[in-house]
Amino acid sequence: MTFTTRFAPSPTGPLHLGHAYSAMLAHDMAKESGGAFLLRIEDIDGSRARPDWEQQIYDDLEWLGLDWSLPVMRQSDRLATYRETINQLWWDKFLYRCDCNRRDIAQAASAPQEGAPLLGPDGVIYPGTCRNAVLERDHYPIPAPDSAALRLDMSSVPNGVAHEGIFSFTETGLGPDEETGKIEFDMSEVSREIGDIVLARKDMGTSYHLSVVLDDAAQGITHVIRGQDLFEATKIHVILQRLLGLPTPTYHHHELIRDEQGKRLAKRDDARAISKYRANGYSPADIRKMVGLPC
Repeated sequence: MTFTTRFAPSPTGPLHLGHAYSAMLAHDMAKESGGAFLLRIEDIDGSRARPDWEQQIYDDLEWLGLDWSLPVMRQSDRLATYRETINQLWWDKFLYRCDCNRRDIAQAASAPQEGAPLLGPDGVIYPGTCRNAVLERDHYPIPAPDSAALRLDMSSVPNGVAHEGIFSFTETGLGPDEETGKIEFDMSEVSREIGDIVLARKDMGTSYHLSVVLDDAAQGITHVIRGQDLFEATKIHVILQRLLGLPTPTYHHHELIRDEQGKRLAKRDDARAISKYRANGYSPADIRKMVGLPC
């Protein structure tokens, strides 16, 4: 099987040093393995994605010396595929309608059960407010994409999609607590620490979690290389892969590039944008040295 990885930025702002590190690391690992490096534009957030940011992604990556196979996958071209999967999950009774807003969720979760975490990989863990309306799926068609969010009912995921009740994935990098090797977890852990996550946002008709799983499978991704901030989200992705009958890639989570105060870089941190370094006369070799990669 050919080593195939990808870099999947969102065109919602400039690429910064953290993006450069992740893209160059993935590109290096693919080339060292004689494999393929792919590019995917994650532009499902139509309210924030901009064509000029997308073009700057191409310009910055080319300047860094990276090359990728064509065509470039764009999520906005795959909305029908996402909706088809959502429809199937709805009729298989894995989803339920959720009309809660962020304030509703925060208020309902303000008094969590003793010992239960308040925050998961998607923020505040959903307290299950709308889950009691689950029987609605037996009597009503799937809501229109812009009418409500749809959540994955973790309690409905059958044990048969896991091996003896245990899910697992292979980690060749390090999680936030230095997790590596074979990572195992079960549904009780997911229900407690992640909860019923949104698979179709009201304003998108899909979500990051659903789209990334379908896209990785469509592109034949064998190795996912990304930051440690997405390590816990991998559990969501593995569950979806098993539920949809898709392969589970090998995962390699890397450390995050941080500023002098130890905070992870964000797109709003324009001072560390790749375009600024380019304009100030830095070279791709300089960027490699700054993020700790060999030239």
